[in-house]
Amino acid sequence: MRRQFLAHFSIIALAGGLLAACGKEEPPPAASAAPAAAEETVVVRLGFAAPLTGPQAHYGKEMQNGIVLALDEINAEKIRIGGRTAKFELLAEDDQADPKQGAAVAQKLADAKIQGMLGHFNSGTTIPASRIYAEAGIPQIAMATSPQYTAQGFATTFRAMTSDTQQGAVLGAFAVNALQAKAIAIVDDRTAYGQGLADEFEKAVTAAGGRVVKREFTNDKAVDFRAILTSIKKTGADLVFFGGADAQAGPMVAQMRELGLQAQFAGGEMLKSPKFLELAGAAAEGAVASLAGLPLDRMPGGPGYAEKYKAKFGADVAVYSPYAYDAARVMVSAMQRADSADPAKYLPELAKTKQPGITSANIEYDEKGDLKAGGITVYKVQDGAWTVLETAGM
Repeated sequence: MRRQFLAHFSIIALAGGLLAACGKEEPPPAASAAPAAAEETVVVRLGFAAPLTGPQAHYGKEMQNGIVLALDEINAEKIRIGGRTAKFELLAEDDQADPKQGAAVAQKLADAKIQGMLGHFNSGTTIPASRIYAEAGIPQIAMATSPQYTAQGFATTFRAMTSDTQQGAVLGAFAVNALQAKAIAIVDDRTAYGQGLADEFEKAVTAAGGRVVKREFTNDKAVDFRAILTSIKKTGADLVFFGGADAQAGPMVAQMRELGLQAQFAGGEMLKSPKFLELAGAAAEGAVASLAGLPLDRMPGGPGYAEKYKAKFGADVAVYSPYAYDAARVMVSAMQRADSADPAKYLPELAKTKQPGITSANIEYDEKGDLKAGGITVYKVQDGAWTVLETAGM
């Protein structure tokens, strides 16, 4: 009887224990905290496009490096937008420096719902792409220097460097007044950048009282310029200006010297590169190039930037990465001020930008999206290296 009682009691106790266990509130497993943490992060997608393959790939890669450096720093800072920590991701595309490819890339990035665009590099790709970004309401900060880029009237277009109007004006006057050029020949590669810069250079030469004796053109794939140069040699030109990239400028000046044409050689910022020195060899000596902005060691944040760029990428700064770095910082700062990564909400703040950067003590835009202040530096190849001749404030 006692055994029956104990067995009955045990069953009741066991049942009671199970009921108590079922009613007891246990703390949620650690894994359940993950969704709450994830909700505290918001991903912001920025687009980037430039030539990443082909003869101009070194321009695009350096520009991309500047953006990557900026976004790595920004992500480490764990800035908050809309009450959540923002994580910035870069969607990079190769536009191959081709206008048609540039438009295709722009549509791809717009369809991917990027929240801001850093690029393109070439004016010829930037201009058709900018319409696509404008229609999608996506703010864009481009490296393009053609005046046409910001003259279209889009509220979304902003510039990372000074325009060809400013650069051409300085170099044209410099050619006549400082270099004392009497007869000037002009060649361009018929890209939006090359032709636009050549046009502005010609205007400035004429305004300074100079004489243009020949105007020729080629394309951005050419490698043989002997026919053009032979024609120029007959004019007695003492300066040849080229509007185009280093991939053509290097062989062009080398062929000038082969033909006995000893005229001064000059061009825009796409000449001022290690690649030009490599391609031109000894013929590069004495070449002159203008570049938007100050020399790296005279930029407000230049020396420090050079150190961290070298530490991260194992290479020296060439030309464009500081401007790309600043562009990324400017766009993110506008989002912070608006407390939103929604393009429609931060675009007004981007237009009101007024902040220091690596390249300038004050980055500020006019009503078109052009930089209000900047500088143009003229360089010359001396003893195989680019050296500063003159800096003109704007």
